[in-house]
Amino acid sequence: QVQLVESGGGLVQAGGSLRLSCAASGHVFGNLNMGWFRQAPGKERELVVLTNWNGESTYYVESVRGRFTISRDYAKSTVYLQMNSLKAEDTAIYYCAAGGWGFSPHQFDYWGQGTQVTVSS
Repeated sequence: QVQLVESGGGLVQAGGSLRLSCAASGHVFGNLNMGWFRQAPGKERELVVLTNWNGESTYYVESVRGRFTISRDYAKSTVYLQMNSLKAEDTAIYYCAAGGWGFSPHQFDYWGQGTQVTVSS
C-alpha cells in the first residue's frame, strides 16, 4: 500500500505561482512512477505530468509545458509540482498519483486526497 498526501494548494492571482507537494509513505519511494492529475468542475480528470521512478523521464501535457516543473526529493519521499505563470484555466483539484504509468487515471493504483488550486483572473 502507498499513502499519498498533497498540500500547497490555494488561491492565487493569474500570473502567480504555487508549489504543490505530495508526500509518499508505505512503499520505497525511489521505485515509484508518479504523476500529477487535475480535475476541473464538469470535466474529466486529466494528466498534468508524469515522472518515472528515477526522475529521468518526464512528460508534460502541452497546456502546462514551460510553466510547470515536476521534481522529486528522494530523501523526503516527496514529489513537487512547481506551477508558474498560472492561468484561470489551471483552476482544478490537483491529485498526486503513484504506482502506474500512462495518460489515463485508471492506470494508477494510488491517489492522494487532492488539493484545490484556484486562479483568479
